[in-house]
Amino acid sequence: MGITKSQIFNTEQNELAIMFKVLSNPARIAILQYISQQNACICKDIVDEIGLAQPTISQHLKELKSIDLIKGEIEGKKVCYCINLKQWKAVQAILNSFFETTKDNCC
Repeated sequence: MGITKSQIFNTEQNELAIMFKVLSNPARIAILQYISQQNACICKDIVDEIGLAQPTISQHLKELKSIDLIKGEIEGKKVCYCINLKQWKAVQAILNSFFETTKDNCC
């Protein structure tokens, strides 16, 4: 199996690739959509809403936290999650820049 040569790409390209890799799972998209539509931090009902097992949800939350799109606060024995708006807006800016610089050069 070949290794990736991430060092030949710039920081933005590597960051976009990591972000897209994390976001490439439909369960993670569903989790982000659910959390982003709530008025408060979400503690337990993600499992009920998404319909996956708790360990699976936890793994997806861990991946979303790895790119800082969500943050979790410990409340007693629970961890409550919400969107990290600062990172959310940074990702939006990166994607907007990416799409805005695309030329209409199709055949």
